[in-house]
Amino acid sequence: QVKLVESGGGLVQPGGSLRLSCEASGFTFRNYAMRWYRQAPGKERELVATITAFGGSTNYADSVKGRFTISRDNAKNTVYLQMNSLKAEDTAVYFCSARLPLAEYWGQGTQVTVSF
Repeated sequence: QVKLVESGGGLVQPGGSLRLSCEASGFTFRNYAMRWYRQAPGKERELVATITAFGGSTNYADSVKGRFTISRDNAKNTVYLQMNSLKAEDTAVYFCSARLPLAEYWGQGTQVTVSF
């Protein structure tokens, strides 16, 4: 079955960096675009970044442009989110997703907290 497992979250000070990973299994990873979303308490889930199947194209929310970088390693079935210059407003649970023909699948999420 499809499985997405995020890791790499944690507590970081403002201005710091984190790299999130999402390891996928149960489908042909290299054939599908991948996405990172986030959800802060009391807010709707927000699309943060998208990468096409072979990594040729990426898109970002305006709020993270220039600070976050999405990438993928199709040999490792893994998508990454490098987050730099983190701000308090980046605090959220971060989810990766795979939109397959019959459904969109989500991982369990990883908490990112930006605070002193």
